[in-house]
Amino acid sequence: MNKQIKTKGDVFATIEQYVVRFVRIWFTDILGIPKSFAINTSELEGAFEEGMGFDGSSIEGFARIHESDMVAKPDPATFQIIPWRQPRA
Repeated sequence: MNKQIKTKGDVFATIEQYVVRFVRIWFTDILGIPKSFAINTSELEGAFEEGMGFDGSSIEGFARIHESDMVAKPDPATFQIIPWRQPRA
């Protein structure tokens, strides 16, 4: 990938070019341990605009059970294609 991705438009163009089906949203917990969840590419526009809700009660240091609703809002400038191919049978 030669072009630097900076905008939502760049992300959507790259998704189309590489036929991406899922986007994994990565973040770290309070201890720096990576966490993630996946969304369909059809959900990405909403994620950029409003964020994606998730249950933060199981994430170390994030929230108590009664404060557990969290929102992750992706930053288009951090988008990366991670090479992955399904094994051939």
